[in-house]
Amino acid sequence: MSIVAEQRELRDDALNGLQLSTRLENLWRTPSGFFGALASVDHKVVGRRYIVTAFVFLLLGGVLAVLMRVQLAGPEKTFLSADKYDQIFTMHGSTMMFLFAVPVMEAFAVYLVPLMVGTRNIAFPRLNAFSYWMFLFGGCFLWISFMLNVGPDVGWFAYVPLSSLQYTPTKRPDVWAQMITFTEVAALAVSVEIVVTVFKLRAPGMTLDRIPLFVWAMLVTSFLVMFAMPSIMVASTSLILDRLVNTRFYDSSSGGHPLLWQHLFWFFGHPEVYIIFIPGTGMVSMILATFARRPVIGYPVVILSLIATGFLSFGLWVHHMFVTGLPQLGAGLFTASSMLIAVPSGLQIFCWLATLWDGRPVYRTPLLFVLGFIVIFVIGGLSGVMVASVPIDTQVHDTYFVVAHFHYVLIGGAVFPLIGAVYYWFPKIAGRMLSERLGRWHFWLAFVGFNVAFFPMHILGLIGMPRRVYTYTADMDWAHLNLLSSAGAAIFAISFALLLVNAIHSLRSGALAGDNPWDASTLEWATTSPPPPQNFDRIPIVKHRDPLWFDNESLPVVAGLSVERREVLMTSLAEAEPQVREASPEPSIWPLLTAIATTVFFIGSIFTPWAVLWGTPPMAVTLIGWFWPSGSKEDEE
Repeated sequence: MSIVAEQRELRDDALNGLQLSTRLENLWRTPSGFFGALASVDHKVVGRRYIVTAFVFLLLGGVLAVLMRVQLAGPEKTFLSADKYDQIFTMHGSTMMFLFAVPVMEAFAVYLVPLMVGTRNIAFPRLNAFSYWMFLFGGCFLWISFMLNVGPDVGWFAYVPLSSLQYTPTKRPDVWAQMITFTEVAALAVSVEIVVTVFKLRAPGMTLDRIPLFVWAMLVTSFLVMFAMPSIMVASTSLILDRLVNTRFYDSSSGGHPLLWQHLFWFFGHPEVYIIFIPGTGMVSMILATFARRPVIGYPVVILSLIATGFLSFGLWVHHMFVTGLPQLGAGLFTASSMLIAVPSGLQIFCWLATLWDGRPVYRTPLLFVLGFIVIFVIGGLSGVMVASVPIDTQVHDTYFVVAHFHYVLIGGAVFPLIGAVYYWFPKIAGRMLSERLGRWHFWLAFVGFNVAFFPMHILGLIGMPRRVYTYTADMDWAHLNLLSSAGAAIFAISFALLLVNAIHSLRSGALAGDNPWDASTLEWATTSPPPPQNFDRIPIVKHRDPLWFDNESLPVVAGLSVERREVLMTSLAEAEPQVREASPEPSIWPLLTAIATTVFFIGSIFTPWAVLWGTPPMAVTLIGWFWPSGSKEDEE
């Protein structure tokens, strides 16, 4: 009799769970139809859009890189004119830095951080939707301008006085400067959301020493964005004002100074390297722990290294300016700090190697990309220590040695971990597995192609080839290495074509992933693949740093959140103790309308000052509509 009662109780629990899941899915799902999709505030929907859009820009930027390598494959080639090469060079750098590298890292955070910390949505979900639209419109503005032959041609760094009105009287620098405003508004918005999500929306019991390392990495990155990116926004806005309303911020004849641009730009520009790199290290830690079959050794060391890297990154910018005639004492201090930042990065690498050594590695595609990252980043780090030295930097400044160095650091330090993350989290996002066979081909083609493409550039720089040139003469003896580099770039490009084929094939007919195909340890794998609209039917309680390895059979959960309105659970900062239930906003079209009004304001302002006057009322109207009380708390941000 007791057995029958127990079976009836289990059946009732399952039925109640099914009903709960259905009610929550109906409550949290994105509205159907075209306008419903435009109004979505689901962090997973916005995250997927971010990821796909960023990879489209990667594809576009990669095509430009191939065009440049075709032009430089031999001496005195006329495949591209000087003007077109300048545009393509600028568009490649601007696309990769501002439209791919930073946004794609934040895109993964938008999708994964709420799942990893065990909440149902990101903080400020309407702001999240607004940030995506601003990113999309800014990228479209840049590329449409390029297609109309108004693409920027002053480098992705837009040094003055080259970008001043006197030397570039076209609208090209204005397009570049205003694109910066779009992308930085989007990045700052996401950073605020990530910080609040991590600090206040973690699952009960997820204390600061139980937060996944990728979440720690994104938290540090978000603070870097908030402190670094206002600098480039000030720099680009000052440039626009110099060009459009005749101010003199960078005009030395009127009390300004061109070096002010370099200080403002590189105060942002070098932390940006770590804004791109630090999320990559978080991805490495997550992948490596899963496939080493043990937690990362030195968890506190890794966290302190992330924080130290972020802090030290603000003391490096002058090593980009060693040849500008700065005082030698200052150059010596920045040399020391530029070398010092290698220490926390080295500590992380030793922790990863120790984890592999002490674990039982399973060599799947994500781990292969992590191993490739370690090799390539170490090479890039060694050359970074070299250019941190004033005498060496003076010798190789503005040569292809520097091009090789920063591609080793950025592609090795960010793109290889990112591609590993694509293979790792694709099953969670899409519900299907990527092909392991195609993944291994992708890795080896990418690893070989990358090194063949960029290692010869070290030698080219040492024998005198300057960067930012569109052609060279046959007597310079650079042709053979340039041809080798172009061949490597072609192989590298083919590897990404394999990734595209793999993704399309897997989306159509890939093997079903299941909830946790890698037997990983963190909370994003505790829900279905892909996750339901509400992420979790019941918010989990965290008792261990790796909850699915220690509590997988009996993961405790929280009860009490409403099934009548969207609610998230707010917890305390340090101990993640439950504090209050907070309403989460419903879908809304107002973030999109606000982004459209802001886009008209930004673009119009570089053509006529009247746009500032006439563009302000539509922005005000859309913001009022966004925040207008609707009579229900769940509709208020």
